[in-house]
Amino acid sequence: MANIHSKTLQDLEFPSVLKQISARCHTELGKEAALEIAPFITDEVIKVELGKTAEYLSSVISENRIPNHGFDAINTDLKLLKIENTTLELQGFKRIASICTTVAQHQKFFKKFKEYYPLFYDFALKLEQNTEIPVLINNVIDRFGEVKDNASDELFTIRRQINAVRGKISQSFGSALNTYQASDYLDEIRESVVENRRVLAVKAMYRKKVKGAVMGTSKTGSIVYIEPEAALKYSRELNNLEFEEKEEVQRILKQLTNKIRPFRALLSDYQDFLTQVDVIAAKAKHAEDIDALLPKINTNNKLFLRDAYHPLLFLNNKRKGEKTYPQTIELHEENRIIVISGPNAGGKSITLKTIGLLQVMLQSGMLIPVHERSEVCFFKKILTDIGDNQSIENHLSTYSYRLKNMNQFLKRCDNNTLFLIDEFGTGSDPELGGALAEAFLEVFYERGSYGVITTHYANLKALANELPHVTNANMLFDGKTLEPTFQLILGQAGSSFTFEVAQKNGIPYSLINKAKKKIERGKVRFDATIAKLQKERSKMAQTGSRLKEEEDKAREENERLEKLNAKIKSKLENYQELYDHDQRMIQLGNKVNVAADKYFQDNKKRPLVSELLRIVETENSKRKKKTANQAKAERAKKAKVAQEVQKEVKVIREKKKVEKKKAIFKEKNKPRPVFKIGDRVRMLDGKAVGSIDSLEKGKAIVNYGIFTTNVSVDQLEMVEKKK
Repeated sequence: MANIHSKTLQDLEFPSVLKQISARCHTELGKEAALEIAPFITDEVIKVELGKTAEYLSSVISENRIPNHGFDAINTDLKLLKIENTTLELQGFKRIASICTTVAQHQKFFKKFKEYYPLFYDFALKLEQNTEIPVLINNVIDRFGEVKDNASDELFTIRRQINAVRGKISQSFGSALNTYQASDYLDEIRESVVENRRVLAVKAMYRKKVKGAVMGTSKTGSIVYIEPEAALKYSRELNNLEFEEKEEVQRILKQLTNKIRPFRALLSDYQDFLTQVDVIAAKAKHAEDIDALLPKINTNNKLFLRDAYHPLLFLNNKRKGEKTYPQTIELHEENRIIVISGPNAGGKSITLKTIGLLQVMLQSGMLIPVHERSEVCFFKKILTDIGDNQSIENHLSTYSYRLKNMNQFLKRCDNNTLFLIDEFGTGSDPELGGALAEAFLEVFYERGSYGVITTHYANLKALANELPHVTNANMLFDGKTLEPTFQLILGQAGSSFTFEVAQKNGIPYSLINKAKKKIERGKVRFDATIAKLQKERSKMAQTGSRLKEEEDKAREENERLEKLNAKIKSKLENYQELYDHDQRMIQLGNKVNVAADKYFQDNKKRPLVSELLRIVETENSKRKKKTANQAKAERAKKAKVAQEVQKEVKVIREKKKVEKKKAIFKEKNKPRPVFKIGDRVRMLDGKAVGSIDSLEKGKAIVNYGIFTTNVSVDQLEMVEKKK
């Protein structure tokens, strides 16, 4: 973060992106952490964070979705655990158990799908695994968040006694209710509850008749609430037991807190892990919404953003249903600085902000909305000077402020810096400001910095043409309608269309003509030539882009075919070796079979042993001596090839089976011919042809000349109809 100033992040509207990420987080801690996202310092960390976001995005669109990471914050509980002799609340225990269970689910998931999510696997499995905490908590607290009866023997006894006393209270109250109801001492509602106790609703005139403790009266005073005397003594006993229960519960919870206290640091790590997962998930959701991806990362300072969208503009236009224009820009060692010129309102500033914002997002572990063939690199420093920076507090004019900013650029820029400057050199006398801007640009160039600037100054456009690693560019305009096309064209300075824009906005032609005469004729012609060249450049760029894409596709296809060819060649060699080996084994088997047959005939052992020895010696003379490891490797290779062959043979057999079934099915479903007497036919599985002598009820008598046979017509096929 030290290398990218907060002012740069403000200039590029990075906080607005963070608000969008924050809004996509599920937890409060995640929302807070998202607003604190900043570019990472080292390339290794950036790659890991980008990789994790890409892994999460892949899980969103696949079937192996990463488990839910939602949790309730345990900050308060962690503070209490820090203080000795404190006791956590019941809900605090549930929150802690839930976090432990969620982390355990993630660790189990990433262990199972390690090859799909290698970075998340490392991230989750570096946390110490703990199943003890949920067990401790679940042994004491039930799923409703209450302490279990069997949390201790003492509590079990107290609660059993409480249930017994409550039963007695209910029984004695019911008895009193029936007695006084029969005497008509009770109101229509009969009973009520006061201070968590059941009471009789006694008519005020009979309150002396009912024995018990008066617990209150109705608003009108017509009803007196009395707890019956019979239930009263049990209520006192119940109060004592409830007090004992409360004390025992407090003792159990304190004991449980002390058991969990040593795990405070681990619980804090668990919460941090889930917070980070929440932020990564939000980054992935944001990436999905802006069609972002992870482009190829290189280490040779090449930045090629193809079809890059400004994420804030993209989402805003998406909501309105409007089109967003992408930009394509390339920076590398042979083309380090781009000078964009052209009229205002053509999209120069938005192009500048797109490059800067995407770079900052990338270095903060976010995916960016670009074409998949894009390439990116990382910069140690990103310097910006965008927009009106007049400082009222410091009584500095825009130009003074920009000069101070340029001074900072000169101190900090090097060959690993990306600088972005809007309206370079403006705010002063055009000639003097332009000269100073030119001097600054030469320093940036000599330092080997990378950057993009926008300007109207002709001297900067000229300098860009002269320096070998600087390129002019312009935002394409339609020369007829003077409407911007929001398309960046590299390799050529842009016309400012000064007079054309003035004419379009209603400035009298006579006044424009007068202005033209006041400047050098060559300047006007130069501007007009640039405008004409822009149109031609546009057509060429489109053709070049299309050809390059086709060339890339052809190269990829060629590489794929070469790999396939090498693979097939290797397979053929292996199969040939296997075939030769099998043929040799068959020949050897034949020789042994001849010797065995001879022994079978004459039963002489000596010639048999002699022949077998001769066969073995002949075979061994062809063998080369090998080490045990070489022999093992060769056997393994042969086994592997044989396995492959068997697999392929199995596939071929399966295909043949399917084809055979299809043929049978086709045959079965083929419309049966209508046979008539005299038709020449044959059996489906036979070769002999005969003629039908008679037909009756699906049966036919077929005459073969020498004999006749009675068969079902389903078993016959037509050879020739009777003429």
